[in-house]
Amino acid sequence: MQWKKCISIISMQSLLFLSLTFFFMSLYFMNLKMVYMLEWIIVSLNSVVMSMNFIFDWMSLMFMSLVLFISSMVMNYSKEYMEGDLNLDRFLSMVLLFVLSMMLLIVSPNLISVLLGWDGLGLVSYALVVYYNDEKSLNAGMITMLSNRLGDSAILVSIGLMMTYGSWNYSIMDMSGYFSMEFFSFMIIFAGMTKSAQLPFSAWLPAAMAAPTPVSALVHSSTLVTAGIYLIIRFSNIIEGSMMQKYLLLLSCLTMFMAGVGANFEYDLKKIIALSTLSQLGLMMSILMMGMKYICFFHLLSHALFKALLFLCAGVIIHSFSNNQDIRFMGGIVYEMPLVMMFMVLSNLALCGFPFLAGFYSKDMIIEFFFFTKMNSIIFFLYFVSIGLTLMYSFRLVYYIFCRQNFYKPLNSFEDSSWCMTNSMFLLGTGSVLGGSSLSWLIFSEPYMISMTTEMKLSIPFMIFVGFILGYWLSFYNSSFKFMYNLCYFFSSMWFIFLISSFYFSNIFMKFSSYLNKLGEMGWLEFYGGQGVMKISMKYSYWMELKYSKNFMMYLTFLVLWFMVFIMI
Repeated sequence: MQWKKCISIISMQSLLFLSLTFFFMSLYFMNLKMVYMLEWIIVSLNSVVMSMNFIFDWMSLMFMSLVLFISSMVMNYSKEYMEGDLNLDRFLSMVLLFVLSMMLLIVSPNLISVLLGWDGLGLVSYALVVYYNDEKSLNAGMITMLSNRLGDSAILVSIGLMMTYGSWNYSIMDMSGYFSMEFFSFMIIFAGMTKSAQLPFSAWLPAAMAAPTPVSALVHSSTLVTAGIYLIIRFSNIIEGSMMQKYLLLLSCLTMFMAGVGANFEYDLKKIIALSTLSQLGLMMSILMMGMKYICFFHLLSHALFKALLFLCAGVIIHSFSNNQDIRFMGGIVYEMPLVMMFMVLSNLALCGFPFLAGFYSKDMIIEFFFFTKMNSIIFFLYFVSIGLTLMYSFRLVYYIFCRQNFYKPLNSFEDSSWCMTNSMFLLGTGSVLGGSSLSWLIFSEPYMISMTTEMKLSIPFMIFVGFILGYWLSFYNSSFKFMYNLCYFFSSMWFIFLISSFYFSNIFMKFSSYLNKLGEMGWLEFYGGQGVMKISMKYSYWMELKYSKNFMMYLTFLVLWFMVFIMI
């Protein structure tokens, strides 16, 4: 076990060193406005060239720096969290392979190499979701794998479409005049929707919570779920002006609303955080569909910091409650786990956009820009209600975990986090406090000064206040009325999306296959089909054998006749 811990320490230090290196390189590239394109020719045979391309600009370098930083913190955290696991080396290898797939996706300007990283993320995420090898994990891994395979098929179709353009390198091509551009942009948007779990492909994201908590901290902050957002950011110049842009804006707002409402009726700790991730993904996708890719990228980076911290705090709390994830049994740990409580509240405040934390700089800018876009009343209503819902489930989560009486175990049995977990949470907590302001200074060379009316400016705190009141009401009264049971089940099941995408679809195909089995192998079709052909063939072969083997004169007669016909021809 000691050598396994040494592997985690070496991996953590290497990832942290690479993260700092890429961060300073991104600052250098940003200052000089440099873009490097590297081409590695693998095979060159006459006019056929197989090459591997890599693109390095400030955006890819900064994103890689963030992914490696969070991965290093997760590796350090896993050293204590997965201490009793007998297969720790296998777990660490899969996490490193997961990070490698994300790196390949980030630096690839070629759709074929993008597919390698894209498919690698889906394959390794399946292996990590089914890591515990129970029935729940296997079901969650299956729906995760199948949902991501839809995006893989869209990427394959996009590769086939780009054959008509003469190259798969999308970063240096102008494809605006091609007739198939609308369908190509639809395929790219479809792939991004499946990977980033937009409606109607949202069921796999809460189901992926069956994976270990360190994996959830990595997957739901900066790697798997943000891959679709990053891909659409890279293709934003092609997608801009597409018809699918308006439809995806509506779907992203519906995703925000559905996830925010569902989180207020959910009692599983990790699923609440997963639904908050889904809500923030809808926020990123919506601002991206408005044409503001740099603001979307800014919120993607700041969200990754406090969401990873939120998952790490949730892992410590779940350990303290003997692997129980129901928040109704939690409470009363304010005085027993003060450090975890501080980081948990800090990450929740950053998620809500509390002033001068990481989430404030990006979310406030997104909301202010939204006021100046031409949107209909439905999207406007969904947007601002979703803002209030964020505060609702954040307050409800903090109330259930820290403010209520403990109904599960005595307080003296709690233990605060170890120094490895504390170091990881401290560094991510520092990023949650200072990351937003630092990134805003780096990404935006000129500050955005937005002039708004008093009513428009006060509408934001008004929605936050309404969300706080509704969250307080739901914390006390949502289980007190019997008529709320069906409503709670509807919202907690994500509008029955999980049932529709898993049980109902599989039930339809299983019934159809059973019908085909009865019609074919157990019905008249088999009698007139396979068995009938077999019987006719046996009778004909028996007749031929009888004529040609038992009657030699007839055989000679037919032979002479065929010989004469051949001579005449």
